[in-house]
Amino acid sequence: MTLLLASTSSYRRQLLERLRLPVRPARPEVDETPLPGEDCPALARRLARAKAAAIAAQHPESWIVGADQVAELDGRAIGKPGHREAARSQLAAMSGRTVRFHTAVCLMRGDACHEALDATDVRFRPLAPAEIERYLDAEQPFDCAGSFKCEGLGIVLFEAIDSRDPTALIGLPLIALSRMLREAGFELP
Repeated sequence: MTLLLASTSSYRRQLLERLRLPVRPARPEVDETPLPGEDCPALARRLARAKAAAIAAQHPESWIVGADQVAELDGRAIGKPGHREAARSQLAAMSGRTVRFHTAVCLMRGDACHEALDATDVRFRPLAPAEIERYLDAEQPFDCAGSFKCEGLGIVLFEAIDSRDPTALIGLPLIALSRMLREAGFELP
């Protein structure tokens, strides 16, 4: 069976490769603008499904993995910073606070659709401005929601992580996806 990842994210591709299944990335063209009144979990679910559907329309014979992650602070979505100033501002706002990361995954082929949503709470320790600057110099996490890479040096920014699936915080909940792949007929150990 063919498996496509509806993402060009190197982080998601590396996570999916852990399952040792042949997979190809595909770029979905999806507008990620939140809908009026849409909360963060609903946004993550909608975008994961939309990304999978965009690629499924082009490859109806393949299984498609779509995923999305939305970081939430004070009921608002925190996106990827894109540049240093925004990352500095995000990290300062999260200092000493808890941020919830909603990570959705969708496995789709034709009319078959399996979905899951994971919530991960990250409690940041109080961060001094100099610590934020040193971290940004070291890792430059400008393409990551929340301005950190928990699989790298970003782990030093936290007091705790509360999650059912540690891979969800990186961008793809492999525990849920493994269950869905087995249900779809993929052989996993």
